This record gives sequence, C-alpha cells and structure tokens, in this order.
Amino acid sequence: MQKRLRNNPNVRFTVTLLTGVIGGVLFMLLRLPIPWLLGPMMAALIGSNVTKGYFAWPPAVRNTGMIIVGYTIGLAMTATALKEISIELPSMLMMTSALIILCAGIAAVVARLSGIDYKTVLLGSIPGGLTQMIILAEETKGIDITVVTVIQVIRLMMIIISVPLLVFGPLSGLNGGGADAIPALASVHATWTGLFPDIIPFALVCVVCALAGSRVKFPTPYLLGPAIGTAVLQICGRSGPALPAVLLAAAQLMIGVYVGLLLKPANLKHKLRTILLAVGSSVLLITGAWFLSLLLRVNTDASPATALLSMAPGGMDQMSLIAHEVNADLPMVAGYQLFRTFFIFFAVPPLIKLFFRVGYRVKEEGQRQAERQAK
Repeated sequence: MQKRLRNNPNVRFTVTLLTGVIGGVLFMLLRLPIPWLLGPMMAALIGSNVTKGYFAWPPAVRNTGMIIVGYTIGLAMTATALKEISIELPSMLMMTSALIILCAGIAAVVARLSGIDYKTVLLGSIPGGLTQMIILAEETKGIDITVVTVIQVIRLMMIIISVPLLVFGPLSGLNGGGADAIPALASVHATWTGLFPDIIPFALVCVVCALAGSRVKFPTPYLLGPAIGTAVLQICGRSGPALPAVLLAAAQLMIGVYVGLLLKPANLKHKLRTILLAVGSSVLLITGAWFLSLLLRVNTDASPATALLSMAPGGMDQMSLIAHEVNADLPMVAGYQLFRTFFIFFAVPPLIKLFFRVGYRVKEEGQRQAERQAK
C-alpha cells in the first residue's frame, strides 16, 4: 500500500503541494520576508528529506510560475521606467558594472577561503534576484545549486533587514522626487475582474515567447521570454493589467517548491564556514553598494534614500516598495533595478562562459608548460 502511494504521481504531487502551502502560510503568519517563495522552499526541503519518496513537482508547474514572474518583470517596463533608463543609461551601466566587479572580487575571496568552486560562489554573489539567479544556476553546468541558494538567501535576508533600517533610520524624512507607482506595487490591490480581457493577448505572447525561447536555447527562457514579450507589448502602447496578489503568491510557490526539492543540504561541505562566509560577503556587498550610492549622489541630484535603493543589491519589487514608503524617486529606483536585472541576464551569462573558457585555456596551457619543464 505504501509503495503504491509513493508510485502514484497524483498522490506525490498533492503531498508536495500541501507541504508547500503549509510552509507559505507559516512564513506569512511569522511575517518573514517573501513568505510564498521561501516558505514552500523550506517546507519542501524539510519534507523531502524527512519523508523519502513522497515528493514530486513537475517541471511544467515551475515553468508556469516562471512565466507569471516573467510577466511581472516585463510589466515594469513602463514608459516612465524606459525614459528613466534612457536618461540615466551611462550612469546605470557604470554603476551596474562596478557592482558586478565588486561581486566578482568578493566571490574570489570567498572561493579561496572556503574551497568552493569559484563559478558557484560567483552565481551566489551576483545580485540578480533570488528566483532568477537560482534558475540561472540550475541551467549552468558544474554549479552547486545548494551553495548558490544558501548564499543568495542569506544575502537577500540581510538586505531586507539592513536596507530598511538604513532608509527608515538616518535617511528617513528625505524626500525623493516621483510619486508614480510601477505595476508591481499596484498588484497588491489588483483584482481578478480587472484582468480580463486585457490579460488575454499578454498571456498568449508570454506563452509563445517562453516556448520560442526554450526552442532556441535562450537563457532562462520561461522567465526572460515572457518578460521581453510583455515589455514589447507595453512599448507598442498596450497596458498590461497588474496581477492579483494570490496569483503572484502561487507563482512563487510553484518556483519555491521546485527549488526546495533541488536542494541537497547533506552535500553542503563545511556548513558553518560556508554560512559565515556568506554572511561576511553579504556585509561587504551591502557596504560596497552604499559607497556606490554615494558616487551616484555626486553624479545626480538623487536623495540619499533614492541613491541607496537604486544601488541596493536586492529585488526590484522589494526596493520599489520601500521607495514608495519613503517617497523616494520611484521611477529612478525601478529603472536602476530593472536595468541591472536585464543586464545581468543578458550580459552576465555569456561573460561568465567566456571568462571560464579563457580561464580553462590558461590553466591547460600552464599545465602543458609545467609538463614540458618537467621533461
């Protein structure tokens, strides 16, 4: 009987779904950050390790969640955000590049101290958003996704704790500029009746772009495909409706459960040292982002809160919500965060591949020279 239940895909899916929902509810009741992503992730991780064989999550469910998240990313590509990006493009490129170089340097130190593969630490350190970077790590060969997730979660937790303290503390009371809200903020008040019929063309485009991206082996196709398709529709004059909070929570659950089942904590070597180094690297990254915000203030007339939220290595939604609360320049914050998200997804993967390809060739050449000298 027990074996029959384990072999039944419907039973395994139902058990996994209920476990994820319980994790999300608990995290929400405890008022922990991103409850419907981290809650199901932790619940699936614990459940699958305690009860073997009863957990399964089809990749198609995860892909559905990614399409929904991709739509919300593309939804942020409003005329206001595009105008901000076009005006601040040189500054955005310089600041984003500086932040990524800082991440690469921190990752090199952490990799040397921990003995973990540099590529894994690098993907764990790059602030491209928790969901996006975990998905990118999954699609990159030779990556320890457990280590990437640990580093990314610790970084995100520290940012969620420290950035509001900085902004609401010494930086509070300083007014920014804009009062416009991006669609991601409006999703809190969105209703199901407001979706139709405007959502239909966006849904079709998102699915087609996701499948097309997968066919041509686009990086993270089920996320970037819908994001690009949605952005193009908005640029062409159509306005996409904001998604209800329930649907966004469901999308995070779809991804969180899948990631939780991928994690293998038993394979994490030197657990305490890895966690301590992840905390240390997060502190360095936040400190570096704060210094970059000072440079941004020199080049622009941005307020301290606006500059810090623009450079903070966190998610666009979280930083935009904080910007809305302190009356910072929301289009500028959303523009910088959005530019970094797209820059990391389009530019970083090929750069990483090129970097490691060159490094591998240099290593091979060094080995050949050592062998020739030995002879």
